Amino acid sequence: MLKKLVLLATMFLAAACFAAVDVNKATEAELDGIKGIGPALSGRILKERKKAPFADWQDLIQRVRGIRAKSAAKLSDAGLTVNDAAYVPMAASPK
Repeated sequence: MLKKLVLLATMFLAAACFAAVDVNKATEAELDGIKGIGPALSGRILKERKKAPFADWQDLIQRVRGIRAKSAAKLSDAGLTVNDAAYVPMAASPK
């Protein structure tokens, strides 16, 4: 019984550790582990990150080709963060 409890606790801790991946701290492998990020996109992210860390989601969207508001929302849902923050869509501007 104790072994099962320890295993269960370890699984929960492992899931919590892998739940959020910060774009400014992640390795290429961690980025590739996010659903929706493949080798090409992770390479573009890392290339831009070498220039300067991403300030926020809008900075990431502006600097990395292939990431727009819709994909940012999906990546955030899959566990990607920018400075430990999830993506929050900007409100539509009134006409």
